[in-house]
Amino acid sequence: MNGDFSPDTLRAWGGAAVERLARYFETIESRPVLARTTPGELVAQFPPYAPEDPEPWEAIERDLDRLVEPNLTHWQHPGFMAYFATNGSVPGIVGETLAAGYNQVGILWRTSPASNEMEQAMVRWLANFVGLPADFDGQLADTASAASLIALAAAREQAFPDVRKTGLSGQPPAVVYASEMAHSSIDKACVVLGLGISGLRKIPTDAEHRMQVDALEAAIAADRAAGRKPIAVVATAGTTAVASIDPLPEIAALCRKEGLWLHVDAAYAGAAASLPEKSPLFAGWEEADSIVWNPHKWLFLPLECTGLFFRRMERVRRAFSVVPTYLETPEGSAGVREYMDYGIQLGRRFRALKAWILMRTFGSKGLRERLRSHIDLALQLEERLRREPDVEILAPVLFSVVVFRFAPAGLSEPERDALNQRVLEAVNRDGRSFLSHGVVKGKYALHAAIGSLRTEERHLDAFLDSLRSGRALAETVKSSTP
Repeated sequence: MNGDFSPDTLRAWGGAAVERLARYFETIESRPVLARTTPGELVAQFPPYAPEDPEPWEAIERDLDRLVEPNLTHWQHPGFMAYFATNGSVPGIVGETLAAGYNQVGILWRTSPASNEMEQAMVRWLANFVGLPADFDGQLADTASAASLIALAAAREQAFPDVRKTGLSGQPPAVVYASEMAHSSIDKACVVLGLGISGLRKIPTDAEHRMQVDALEAAIAADRAAGRKPIAVVATAGTTAVASIDPLPEIAALCRKEGLWLHVDAAYAGAAASLPEKSPLFAGWEEADSIVWNPHKWLFLPLECTGLFFRRMERVRRAFSVVPTYLETPEGSAGVREYMDYGIQLGRRFRALKAWILMRTFGSKGLRERLRSHIDLALQLEERLRREPDVEILAPVLFSVVVFRFAPAGLSEPERDALNQRVLEAVNRDGRSFLSHGVVKGKYALHAAIGSLRTEERHLDAFLDSLRSGRALAETVKSSTP
């Protein structure tokens, strides 16, 4: 047999896949959030070689039931409160499916005018949605990790204009600054860009987990005095650990004074800038050189879709543009946007399609209503946790994240850490909810993030019930330990 399967086969298999997903969402609440499996258990069930002869779709359906769905972590579950949720909303799923079928490869404008120009339009929609000024342009990257790498590469290019030709050899050591609560992707970006971990300064935070600007200024001065070259500051608007926001206006003013690139990582919280009551928290980000926020985190799109915004796109092009003869085009020579020139990827997916479908079907008003509902649920959870015995709230609840711990008076700090770790394990074993953890000012913390489109107030009841049971079990385990 030669060629692809027929359009009728697409109708049959595609219809079965859509029906499967519909059943999945109808039954998702009955499933434990975390897969009940152990490392290596699944891979051992795959044969060593792909099948030589075609297998029927029915066999694949059986193995979806047997191998795949029991081993999923259910990110769409209403009890998913770990990390930051990423939602496979209905519009997003449909958009992702269409993008896979159209299979556009966005290297050049001519390789997909639809992908190219829809991306330009969606960058403007997303920028307007969160109130960024008109002078911001940008692109849709895959993840915030790659987006921050692109932004810091542009910052490196600005600091060392010949770096494309000569690299960093013979240059003074470059330094990037971020708070002690910055995401680990910034560490990785410094490694990839040749700055090394030693080229990243972690600045201490204040009692509200915000970067201390006086400490930042002192670190910059110390590095200059030592012959190093400060090149960029990464401010965070919605830290991973507690969703705190660095003092953006003060950091922006210092960056202007020092001639440094300012990158704002708002991967999780950026969508909240669309809310008039939350937009003042983001004051100052309009002065940044680059900003990243993820529609695939809190704007209900499936992975991957990351908004990466720049005040001056030509800086990014200088850092990345490499045009071999076979990719020269009349359009590119005439100044048409060729997205291959603005990042690492040559081939790029049609990410804009799902964003376009989602923003049209939900509408900006509907998106804001859903964001507000998550914030309201988080505030309810905070209030109810404060009524629980021995609970300590470890950070202000600015968005939809509640960070807390049990801190019984009779326990030492190491004993409190151990107790909370046991509580976490018990809650996650229970199956109704999934929590993650972090360390906040040296304290082991429990992290509950409301982000699923399916989470309702009744799921807070289930979570609190599992939390109480988890604490009781944790204390039983402790008391039985010799």
